[in-house]
Amino acid sequence: MLKNILPIKYYLIHPPPSPEIYSYFCLMNKKYSHLYFDLDKTIWDFERNSESTIAEIYATLELTKKGLPSFDEFHVVYEGHNLKLWDLYRKNEISKQDLMVKRFNDALLDFGYDKPETAERFSDLYLQILPTRTGVFPGTYQALDYLSEKYKLHIITNGFSEVQYTKLKNADLEKYFTHIIVSEDAGAKKPDKAIFEYALKLAEADAATSVMIGDDLEVDLLGAKAAGIDQVFFNVNRLKHEEEITFEIHAMEELMRIF
Repeated sequence: MLKNILPIKYYLIHPPPSPEIYSYFCLMNKKYSHLYFDLDKTIWDFERNSESTIAEIYATLELTKKGLPSFDEFHVVYEGHNLKLWDLYRKNEISKQDLMVKRFNDALLDFGYDKPETAERFSDLYLQILPTRTGVFPGTYQALDYLSEKYKLHIITNGFSEVQYTKLKNADLEKYFTHIIVSEDAGAKKPDKAIFEYALKLAEADAATSVMIGDDLEVDLLGAKAAGIDQVFFNVNRLKHEEEITFEIHAMEELMRIF
């Protein structure tokens, strides 16, 4: 992101002082029509909602009384397994069912708790409770209210269909989006450019006038870039990187300055 950029109104009167700022100015004035959003960790606060869900289930199953460590210790181990297995799922190396149960079973096994039925119960409760959580990132509703009056908004997500639709409904988000593209329905997962091409076709949109907004450089943004779509990196944790991304923001409200 360029620093010390003046408001666009200034450049309507004064020519941009450098090619770099001129290029940025042109991007800011590009005529977009369709904005595509990732859901988890971009709009819907997955980490906060997931942690509270797992904590509730951990207490319900009384796992500390059964010899397992504190929830915090368990959660760190679970997160490691979950990230690894999601990566395998995106690469089509494990099935959806394997992912849903194995992440809990592997975490329990790490603490010597070999009870597959508990892992299955954990998974069932997780998928029931998680989508009822309604935590979103600050400024989300304000940004979506503003953007939905100017653009067609859509979701592209790798999550499970039955879970993602329920999240959107419970968090009062579905009203903002014209199309909700779930990888299971599209037959491809991000970062495969096929899912972005599917999303463009469904919305009758052009890549040149579309933007993908997401938190994952590889999965959301480089995938969109490969499909010829401009990108917005929702870098809430201010991760350092060297990727050439069209725009970068650190809070949802910043979308209103770009669009």
